[in-house]
Amino acid sequence: MSESKPGSPRVPRPPLAYKNEEFLKGPDSRPLRIISEYLEPLSHFRRQRIRDTIVFFGSARIKEDSPLGQYYKDARTLAAMVTTWAKTFRERTYRYVVCSGGGPGIMEAANRGAMDAHGKTIGLNIGLPFEQFPNDYITNELSFEFHYFFMRKFWFAYLAKALVVFPGGFGTMDELFEILTLVQTKKLAKKITIILYGSAFWHEIVNFDALVKYGTISADDMKLFHFADTPESAMEILRETLTEQETVPEPEVPAISHTTKPDGQ
Repeated sequence: MSESKPGSPRVPRPPLAYKNEEFLKGPDSRPLRIISEYLEPLSHFRRQRIRDTIVFFGSARIKEDSPLGQYYKDARTLAAMVTTWAKTFRERTYRYVVCSGGGPGIMEAANRGAMDAHGKTIGLNIGLPFEQFPNDYITNELSFEFHYFFMRKFWFAYLAKALVVFPGGFGTMDELFEILTLVQTKKLAKKITIILYGSAFWHEIVNFDALVKYGTISADDMKLFHFADTPESAMEILRETLTEQETVPEPEVPAISHTTKPDGQ
């Protein structure tokens, strides 16, 4: 019977916890996976000096040559206009960077327009059974893949100064009404401009006037968003509202919710 040499381990040395793939992929490590989807984008945004964004939402199914292809073309044009305008802000940080969900359709059009204007552009992609894959027009250092929808939504809201919402389906509606709810309930510690692009589509799909009529929202809630039908009119709204926002002091750290100090201090 052979004996172990003095000082030699009797059992294999276990891997370090942060290198243990079996542990990292298991249910006990879910909090680590969640926080990594906060910290990894944060480190990229800091290195790339991204200060704030303009987020484009819209259907992944609207292609350039589809029946709704004009929306694709308009999203591309508007994103280029936004990026060109953002370059006039000569600062150390990058202002009003075009951000999308990183996939095809309207998302691709937005990233493509920003690239047309030779600007940085962000893609917050998420793994889905169909449709969703990163498009070819995202800045390499600003392309992200998320597993958790709520962490992806956090990054949409955290840096956004404006949303431009093109026609879309369940995902677009979910993203739009999430932000509208945060604004309505004053859970955003900043001003944010919301533009619904394609007034005919939005008036047909969502009967906002009926919500007011039945008292489920107030008449003032209709002021939370604007309608636009051309890239030029949308750009004018963005330029006017964002310029106005510049006069309002921001919190020291961007935040998506207010914090209340004890005893009102």
